[in-house]
Amino acid sequence: MFGIGMPELILILVVGLVVIGPKKLPELARSLGRAIGEFKKATREFRETLDVEDNIREVREIKDEIKKTASETLKEIVELDDDDIPDRARYVDDASGDAGVASSGDRSGKKDDDDNPGA
Repeated sequence: MFGIGMPELILILVVGLVVIGPKKLPELARSLGRAIGEFKKATREFRETLDVEDNIREVREIKDEIKKTASETLKEIVELDDDDIPDRARYVDDASGDAGVASSGDRSGKKDDDDNPGA
């Protein structure tokens, strides 16, 4: 604990018993125990606060790294030549062609009974 062995602890208890008296000693010990418990609790909460602050600092560093990488990537995209950029019209045509197929008629591929009078 604090380098206090059994002989020192017994000496402290005997001196406390003589100075404080047998009636007040249990009350004093109880108060001391509560104070030590509160101190431990405060110490634990302080450590947790420091851990949270370390975690926040790490998250901010990661956020700054991501911003830097995104900024560099954006600069690279802006600096691309027109030849490096794919033909956007081709992608737009492909996308609209797919959308036209998906949105026309019944998606299940079944015909209505009105369309087939012989059925």
